Amino acid sequence: MTKTLTALALVITLNLSAQSKKEHLQENRYDLLTNEFNFPQADFKIIGFGAYHGSVKTETTEMALLQSLTKTGSISYYLPETDFAIAHYFNSYLSSGDTALLKDLVTHYGVRVPQDKTVETYSKWTALKQLNDQLPAEHKLTVVGIDLLVTYKYTCKLLVEVIDRQVVESPALDRVADMLAADTTDYSPYYDSDSKAILRAFVAAYEAAPDDFSKGINDPFIFDHLIRNLKVTFEVFSSKRGETIYDNYVGLSDLYDFKNKPQFARFGFFHLEKDREGEKGNASFFTMLIENGIYAREEVISIIGYLTKSRVLWEVEYDDKGYKTHITEGGFGIGDYRKEYFLGIKNLKKTRISDITLFKLNGQGTPYANGIPDLIEVVMKDEASNGDDVKGKSTTAFIDYAVLISNSKASTPIEKMK
Repeated sequence: MTKTLTALALVITLNLSAQSKKEHLQENRYDLLTNEFNFPQADFKIIGFGAYHGSVKTETTEMALLQSLTKTGSISYYLPETDFAIAHYFNSYLSSGDTALLKDLVTHYGVRVPQDKTVETYSKWTALKQLNDQLPAEHKLTVVGIDLLVTYKYTCKLLVEVIDRQVVESPALDRVADMLAADTTDYSPYYDSDSKAILRAFVAAYEAAPDDFSKGINDPFIFDHLIRNLKVTFEVFSSKRGETIYDNYVGLSDLYDFKNKPQFARFGFFHLEKDREGEKGNASFFTMLIENGIYAREEVISIIGYLTKSRVLWEVEYDDKGYKTHITEGGFGIGDYRKEYFLGIKNLKKTRISDITLFKLNGQGTPYANGIPDLIEVVMKDEASNGDDVKGKSTTAFIDYAVLISNSKASTPIEKMK
């Protein structure tokens, strides 16, 4: 009898919790598809958006957030999921409108996450240029890359630009310039590529005789930053990405005055979680910012997107001639499938008001601080999940806002762009 009453009490408690969450969502929801949308917070140092990669309306959601935040002058920098040099040349695109450059940048940017090497990513950047062109000078966005090096091409290009080759005579630098001019290598840091060998030799030449280079380096800070990031890729670096993102952010903070000029970061959602999943869990970028005292928890805002009735670009197949075909997924892999779904996503689905609905989860008295990991725990029917790791933790320990993205088509590989 006691067990029955306990079980009944638990069911009642859960039902009341679900009811209060639905009421909270109904009172704290925003339609991102309306021109009147204004993001409800401005008091932050950094704000991040992340969602499943490879879906059309993920990019639409990001642009809606950027439009709102730039309208109020709330952000100064845009931090996409890429390295410093690729970001540098995204700035060049925003200034010049060079579409050939943009397509090549998206191709290299997409090496990190192939699902983002898409027509939609390209279109997002053209929309971002239009947005930036309309902003007053004091509110225009600057793109900054803090991620682990993606490919070598644009790092090579920036290195050659920050060194005056009329002053510095170096066969090792000449080989870097020749590689760029030929532009036939894959520029991959992920194996012992020819480009890695050429860059390793260049760094060795510089470190053997730094004074021979220093007289011709136009921007010593940027040069040193590029060298540090190159050296990370000369080691086994697969487990160093999170550490590198954090170190780059801190290393660039004074240059860009990050503490006084807020940023918008677009990363995969793990990097934007504000707490570890379990005591031994890895620390994300946002968690490192909080744990190391860079910012207070409330100064870091995390927005996570969730898909429903949607598809994602899953895989692109190539043959000797290049692009062959691509595969999309609409069940497993979107986070709303009978065998794999986010705990509590049903409440978002019941309270959405458009295909892109933003929900504010944080705030005084929020039911999302109740020790239940809604929207964090992934319920898996046939495989192990993160349930034990996040058990007893609240949603708001990890994120501040949720976006439900509905009826989104899969993105299209950049190779199909006409």
